[in-house]
Amino acid sequence: MKQVSEIAISYKPKVRASERYTIHCSKDAYELLIKEAFNADTLEYKEYLKLILLNNANKVLGITTISEGGMDSTIVDVRLILQTALLTHSSSIILAHNHPAGNILPSNNDDVMTKKIQEAAQQINIKLYDHLIVTRDNYYSYSDERKIRQ
Repeated sequence: MKQVSEIAISYKPKVRASERYTIHCSKDAYELLIKEAFNADTLEYKEYLKLILLNNANKVLGITTISEGGMDSTIVDVRLILQTALLTHSSSIILAHNHPAGNILPSNNDDVMTKKIQEAAQQINIKLYDHLIVTRDNYYSYSDERKIRQ
């Protein structure tokens, strides 16, 4: 008889719904990311891709690191992003990555990746709320710049 692995899926929130941080705008997301997600000691050293997971009231379910890269790039795995959103029962997501060199303007690769993730998320009824490019002092918001269809 052949052996088959068992797969267990779980999500264990540690914060009550009434106490969760709410995202109202890109500035809220940026402040949360700088305070809770990005390490000030490595923000200008290497690139990270973070994911904020939101419920349908834009309350933060959690923040996770999707990838950690080099000085000017990091891996973007759309399947991992969407898997994480599905496992946490997220209604919407916010992508965020830093540019270690300090330039907040998106690259062509950033634009292509954002569109690809938005289209994939739409297929499973998850909204890409925003994509932020973060530096120590400033940020760029795809949503604010109307580069994400709402």
